[in-house]
Amino acid sequence: MVRIRLRRMGAKKQPAYRFVVADARAPRDGRFIEILGHYNPRTEPRTVVVDEEKARAWLAKGAQPSVTVRRLFAEKGLVERGPIPETKRKPKGAKGDGS
Repeated sequence: MVRIRLRRMGAKKQPAYRFVVADARAPRDGRFIEILGHYNPRTEPRTVVVDEEKARAWLAKGAQPSVTVRRLFAEKGLVERGPIPETKRKPKGAKGDGS
């Protein structure tokens, strides 16, 4: 499956991200197919730059955006804001089987 997700860039404690199209099995900062734009949450207001034509083309081909990318694309009007999917992580206080 092909996903549209964020790739972390920037220095230590100074994150900036790129929107990339990548295979779902590839590591977060590993191999990608194409760069669609960039996102900087540290600026005021935060910077979101997306090549909308490329993004729409990949979405039409069936690429699935990650939860964060879906939220950012919804703010840009590229996708509909849908329900937030359930997380696979355990709640913060959960440890083992409780014994």
